[in-house]
Formats: sequence, C-alpha cells, structure tokens
Amino acid sequence: MEEVIIKPIIVKELLESLQTKVEEEKQVIVHCCFPASPFLGNLIRIWNSTYLMDNQSDHKSKLIHAENITIYPNWTPVPFMQDFWFTLIFSGLPKDCKSFDLKEVIPEEGGFFVESIKRNTLDVYRVKISESYL
Repeated sequence: MEEVIIKPIIVKELLESLQTKVEEEKQVIVHCCFPASPFLGNLIRIWNSTYLMDNQSDHKSKLIHAENITIYPNWTPVPFMQDFWFTLIFSGLPKDCKSFDLKEVIPEEGGFFVESIKRNTLDVYRVKISESYL
C-alpha cells in the first residue's frame, strides 16, 4: 500500500517572516578594476576591514569573501601595464539603500575607496578602484 503524504499548511505570517530573512541574507558582489600602471612591482591586497557603507544610514556591509586578491597581510602582484580585476563579496545592504561607498578602513594611507555607487536591482557592480589618502 502506498503512503499518502499530505502537503502541510504553513501559516501566512510564518511565510512572510521567512521571506524577510531571505532578503536580509542577500549578498552584494563587486567586481573591482585596479587600473593599469606604468610602474613595475606593484602589489595590492585587501583588508578584512573593507565595507560597503550605505549613504542613507549607518549600515556597513561586511566583506565576506575576496577572489583574485589576497587578504592582509599578504600581497598580490599586479601585472605590468594591465588592468587587474578582482571580486569582493559583501553581506547584504538594507532594502531601502539607494547608494553606497566602498571603503577600506585601515590604519595607514592608501586604502581603496569608491564613492557613491548607485544601487541596482541585481546587487552586482563593476567599479574602478582608486586610493584614498585621508
């Protein structure tokens, strides 16, 4: 005899609360270009203290993963006269975020900084990295 499995009924409120949790866990992908340099021996790295900072609130999305670039204290060599691409993955931004900054918060000069990145529906971005000297 075949067992009949009855589909459970899930309360609407529970489904709505689960949807909220899914939206909170969305990740943001930032493909970064470090522009070609005429200097030999360039090295770059990213610090774990790199964030996406919402321009409308105090929210900071944390760096979760870095691809094709090393994490401090290690260094990545940059090819001579070639744009160098790497990818950063961050925790999700607030639903109402319209723009954000990418900022590497470090205890020395030269942290990466990209200002006022306009939010899109996919949360996937391509940016050109510059250095801040604050």
